[in-house]
Amino acid sequence: MKSSACLAIVCLAALAGAQSTTPIRSGNPILPGWYADPEAHVFEGRYWIFPTYSAPYDQQTFLDAFSSRDLVTWEKHSHVLDTADVHWAKRAVWAPSIVEKDGWYYLFFGANDIQNDQQIGGIGVARARTPAGPFKDYLGKPLIDKFQNGAQPIDQMVFKDRDGSYYIVYGGWRHCNIAKLNADFTGFVPFPDGSTFKEITPAGYVEGAFMLLKDNKYYFMWSEGGWTGPNYAVAYAVGSSPFGPFERVGKILQQDSSVATGAGHHSVLQSPATGNWYIVYHRRPLGETDRNHRVVSIDELRFDDRGLILPVRITRAGVAADRLP
Repeated sequence: MKSSACLAIVCLAALAGAQSTTPIRSGNPILPGWYADPEAHVFEGRYWIFPTYSAPYDQQTFLDAFSSRDLVTWEKHSHVLDTADVHWAKRAVWAPSIVEKDGWYYLFFGANDIQNDQQIGGIGVARARTPAGPFKDYLGKPLIDKFQNGAQPIDQMVFKDRDGSYYIVYGGWRHCNIAKLNADFTGFVPFPDGSTFKEITPAGYVEGAFMLLKDNKYYFMWSEGGWTGPNYAVAYAVGSSPFGPFERVGKILQQDSSVATGAGHHSVLQSPATGNWYIVYHRRPLGETDRNHRVVSIDELRFDDRGLILPVRITRAGVAADRLP
């Protein structure tokens, strides 16, 4: 009897030890509620995610943000941007992109889902002193309000190049443009040939542009397929400059019908603590048929010895805690 009791104690101790060494994981989805189009960053010692509120267009009148110290526990920051502070924006506030410059946080967003050059809307800019906002309209009008080179002015990503220049990469309707922002983000610097918007659309591009600079290579990533369907996916190309030329390499993120469907519209995050790379994206839970029922998830992103991106395995477990100091 005594030996049985001792054995039980040893087993319980071993189990406790095993549990204590099991890494805490984020799980997927990582954010509560319906959200999509996430852009992830590290600001002020915290991870931040800025997503689209996924709802009917007329209900998309604000943006929330989320922050974390470890990628596991997330704090919600409600209405960091609201159309009450942007008089020209009425609906369909989409796909935020944010950068910090000279003590200000600049939030770029699409609004109103314009269908032609006569409608009011496009890509706007708001700014605040903290990533939690509140963000106020910066220009009093859209930054881009026309269909340049056939690109609907949505799905913008602002990218800082190695020389300190800032570029905006954007576009829907299967066209993607790049333009160089001026120093105070109030407009653009023309390119040497006199043009302002250069088209860099690769084969397969639909929307959701993202640019990443790693090891002197420019990784241009995008979403392709239909955002409401099972073929929604992320593909990429590699170039020697932010202007390309970009030739499609292949898909790196797509649905797994045993886990989730419609995986796409992503951003990429590198941890300053561990150097690990992550892909933050949205997907649709199994069985969901409402097009707006999208959730934000995170999984590991890996590169091979040649610098090519390995296909991402989407998971329910998410990623291990990666705590910032």
